[in-house]
Amino acid sequence: MTASAASLLFAPGERPRADAIVALARDQAGFAVSFDPATRDDPASAGQGGWLELLANGLTFDLAGLGPGQPAPLPPRAHRYGLPADFDPGLYEAITVRPGPHLASGATMLPVVRSLAWLAARLASLPGVKAVVWHPARCLSSPEQFADAVLRWVEGGVFPAFSLAALAPMPDGGLHSEGLALFTGQELRLEPEVAPDRAAAGKIGLRLLHWLVEHGALTEPERLSDPDGAPLRLEPSANQRFVRVWRG
Repeated sequence: MTASAASLLFAPGERPRADAIVALARDQAGFAVSFDPATRDDPASAGQGGWLELLANGLTFDLAGLGPGQPAPLPPRAHRYGLPADFDPGLYEAITVRPGPHLASGATMLPVVRSLAWLAARLASLPGVKAVVWHPARCLSSPEQFADAVLRWVEGGVFPAFSLAALAPMPDGGLHSEGLALFTGQELRLEPEVAPDRAAAGKIGLRLLHWLVEHGALTEPERLSDPDGAPLRLEPSANQRFVRVWRG
């Protein structure tokens, strides 16, 4: 599973400098710049270090790749949502936010992950953001979609699948999630009999992703209903790494 992190993509030369982050923190209550390494020896060099430590919900996160320094490495990406079909992430430069070093052992804890997603959603309002990449799911989404879905979830709405998780078709006709394991330790697998109609299967997958994030890892068989009321059977796989779903 890819480490917890989120990247924001910008056109070359348009990555924000530290002063833009300071201004955003000042204008949006909820996070603050807690440390600027460039000021350690020279207060006059504020904003020249290429990274900042941010404080959100009592937790610290590192934001790297700021201008005028080198961009952060381009993140992994596979699933594209809310972006033009010809969008090429390789043409852009990244800044990346991730849990600070002292959170390394708890980077997968839900409060840390939620705070990271919330902070990335706030940063998505920076001028010039072209896309947001959520590393654990390799999801590439438009900044508007990412921010709206994540902020609604943090405020009590549905889990933001297609921003923090993906559903990908498999060669046998089933659907497989990517990114759910960060929240539950398991990925979702819709068997081919559930997924002959891809649109309907997507709706089922979205409902189950939300349910699993709310309820945690599945350890015993469970019966639920799809959006039309038809029964579904959920079972953990033998190795407990997947939740498999059948009809009936």
